[in-house]
Amino acid sequence: MRRYTARRKHRQATHPEPAMQTGPRQLVTPFRPIPLDVPEGMAPNEFFNSAENLSDLVHNNGLLSNPENLLLYRKALGHSGTFDCSIIYNTASEILNPLGRPVRRTQVPEAVRRVWNRMNAVIIGYMLEHWPDPATALVLAGEASLDATWPLTAPGVPSIRMLHNHFMVFPMADLRAAEPADPDNPNLTDGGQNSLFQAHMRDVYRAFFAAALDLEILRPARRERSALALSGYPHGLPCWEITGGAAALTDVRFWREYDALLMGFLDFYRSFFSQVSSRNADLLPDLHFPGAVERVLLADNAFMGTAKMIRQRCIKEPAYANAIRWEPAFKQLIYRGDDGTLYVTISQNSIGNAITELLGVVVKRVPDADAYARLEPALMEHLYRVRERLAAADLGDILAAGW
Repeated sequence: MRRYTARRKHRQATHPEPAMQTGPRQLVTPFRPIPLDVPEGMAPNEFFNSAENLSDLVHNNGLLSNPENLLLYRKALGHSGTFDCSIIYNTASEILNPLGRPVRRTQVPEAVRRVWNRMNAVIIGYMLEHWPDPATALVLAGEASLDATWPLTAPGVPSIRMLHNHFMVFPMADLRAAEPADPDNPNLTDGGQNSLFQAHMRDVYRAFFAAALDLEILRPARRERSALALSGYPHGLPCWEITGGAAALTDVRFWREYDALLMGFLDFYRSFFSQVSSRNADLLPDLHFPGAVERVLLADNAFMGTAKMIRQRCIKEPAYANAIRWEPAFKQLIYRGDDGTLYVTISQNSIGNAITELLGVVVKRVPDADAYARLEPALMEHLYRVRERLAAADLGDILAAGW
């Protein structure tokens, strides 16, 4: 063993391996084209929000559903060929107005949220069990929650206007071998150096969270621990360590704190753009933490000065004003760090990016039925197993989808 080590050290000294380049990666993921006809005269995202499309999703890709209208389905246009599924709060038949459907956890009935939390814990537990080594697999799960006040035809509008979350595993070997992504890709600036919050209100943003939230399980994390070594992401986003690891996901207190982070984000975002819209606006009537908003935000010169800057630009530049997302758009994410620690983060601005891009992973999906067919058996085996666990825990009934 000593001779082998000496030879290896000599080889490394005379032929050093190239240093790993830190930065975002672009991963190519194949998919099988979907034979889905969009009615003539409809934009694709208009059809995707229809009850008919959701019915197609249930029958062709559905895995499990329950009386709470939570649907587990495989992502036909997925991000990962290793493990990739979603849960959607399928209110398509109950709420025909796409703009009236719940699009964030705070709008979901408590009884539904309890079931959803348990489903999250089961699926994340499965991923951590089957991919236990952070050096070999990136594990992530999170909400894709975009506000329903966006026009349906606006750029970046989600293809399905309902709250849904994602569960994904990426082999680290694939990410290391992937091509570098363009760091100027606008979707990668979410919460980074180009973010409005990060550039102008970094300190007050963190001070507000500290003042508003009373956390026990979630603990603020240092960037040098929470950022992935491969990509360097998340950029600029505050992260919280989940003390207790995976076991904490079965604790109702964790999910209350997870929701509290979202509530704090919503208060910050909505209060800021309220000041942008109307100088010296009153407190919004439905804040979660009105005391902290008044005490920290409305008394902070950086917060109010930045609102003035954006307001004046909106008055002078109609195209800029039209691009403002006046209501919150965000991603909230649970992911495993390099050392095996679980973290929570939430995006700081309104770019409609993919949830993977918060971690510096840009997925380029390409139509390739043959390549997808090679990945599909192993992928579906995992999805079948995880739905069996959900069914055994009385979290839904198995669907016989028609794939």
